[in-house]
Amino acid sequence: MIRHDSEIQALYRRYCLPGRRYLKLGGAVLRMPRETYEPFVHALARDARAVSDAELTLLFQGSWRERRTAAWLAAVSRRDHFRGRLGGLLLESEVCCAGGAYCVALSSFGTAQDADLLAAYLDRYLRRPDLAYDQPTAMGALAYTDSVLHSDRAGRLLQEDGLWRQWFRDAPHMRGDDGIDTYLRGIRSACAIVDECAGI
Repeated sequence: MIRHDSEIQALYRRYCLPGRRYLKLGGAVLRMPRETYEPFVHALARDARAVSDAELTLLFQGSWRERRTAAWLAAVSRRDHFRGRLGGLLLESEVCCAGGAYCVALSSFGTAQDADLLAAYLDRYLRRPDLAYDQPTAMGALAYTDSVLHSDRAGRLLQEDGLWRQWFRDAPHMRGDDGIDTYLRGIRSACAIVDECAGI
């Protein structure tokens, strides 16, 4: 159930709205010119230090804007105790436009638990070629986490008869190469931004 109340609206104005941050957390931040990027990441790092766990919990109950922002704030502040909440929200896929941020956060934590949450999502949603959710981003996130952990959870999904290949072939919205390099690069770049912000 998504909450829409004055408390969440106040947090939205504080953490999501400045500079329309919620729109820039994702691909847009990867393409920012340096003069825009520097103040953006400094403000993100500052708010990640300032936001409380109680405020993050409330933000995760809001719409996609609040949830996307909360996931990035949790990632930058290294609050991996939100791992279960992030994994649950990803699996529920209740709102659009937030799943990629959950994937970034889980990838940035980079543990076996995070990889298991990403794999659970893929095990469910790669069986649904009719749904254009966050399957590509989650696949890139799992591959990235595998690279950090020196593991191979993604391998079974990427086999010729694996769920990724089947989903990609049967999903009417997917075209071109069924490789995951583009998605892996996107997650790697996003995690590098998270790391940079965390170090500010």
